[in-house]
Amino acid sequence: MSAIRMVDGSTMDLALDSDLMRTFLAVVETGSVTRAADEIGRTQSAVSMQIRRLEETLGQALFVRLPRGVTLTAEGSQLVPHARRVIRSLEEAALALRAKPLDGPVRVGIPEEYSETVLPQALAAFASRHAGVEVTVRCDHSDPHIAALAADELDLAVIFEKVRSSEGELMCMDPTVWVTNDAFGQHLQRPLPVAAYSRPDWCNQYAFQSLERLAIDYRVVFACDPSGGLRTAVRTGLAVAFLTRSTIPEGCRELTSDDGFGMIDSTLTVLRRNPRGSTPAIDALAAMLRDAFRPLSGARS
Repeated sequence: MSAIRMVDGSTMDLALDSDLMRTFLAVVETGSVTRAADEIGRTQSAVSMQIRRLEETLGQALFVRLPRGVTLTAEGSQLVPHARRVIRSLEEAALALRAKPLDGPVRVGIPEEYSETVLPQALAAFASRHAGVEVTVRCDHSDPHIAALAADELDLAVIFEKVRSSEGELMCMDPTVWVTNDAFGQHLQRPLPVAAYSRPDWCNQYAFQSLERLAIDYRVVFACDPSGGLRTAVRTGLAVAFLTRSTIPEGCRELTSDDGFGMIDSTLTVLRRNPRGSTPAIDALAAMLRDAFRPLSGARS
């Protein structure tokens, strides 16, 4: 049984037919009963009958009929996310039952930058769905991950590249940018208070040079190795920090050319594999990583 909360705040316990949900979504997505019928391979009258049956079950009109199609009522709009969730759950269940259970070890390396943002929920969902797979995660910088792949210590690794190489699969471009918290206005101070890595090479070559090109006087007020420390520094108002765009903390923002700043580099996020071979479990985790980064592939560059 499904409880649907209506616009007026009342609830209704219903046994909703998944076939009705599929037909309802087809009409929503095509905006027409006729086009929906073509989409799902049924007659127009059959689709109309199913929509009428669904409306009678709910006691609510779901569509406003127009001369050239239909549009959702407020109640219809409210049903859409419920219907999509029902269909998605059914599809996931069918896929899980059809698929051969995965097992075996998978060793994956991820950048520390993504250990609190893009990947934790996806990795946890993978581990839950494939209980027979022994997932081991290593958080580190790109160079150690590349070395671990070569030494057969990792099966997969998400790394950063400055220039696209012929190895690996490009997941997205996630540029490094300067970040501030407007509540504290660190970016307005001179010298500019900066949070930086304890290891100086990358900072000297990219981050600090970007400030020097802009003739911005700065001083390092916070040094750490993991990027989590940089996020803490900018979130709490201690300093500005350089972060990949997708990992900007809530309440903080990118400093753009309008602020007198700009991108530090155009970081490419790449998935590399152990060249010694693969297994179905490794392939499945690679697909999960691809899905996790897909929303970033269309992000503003």
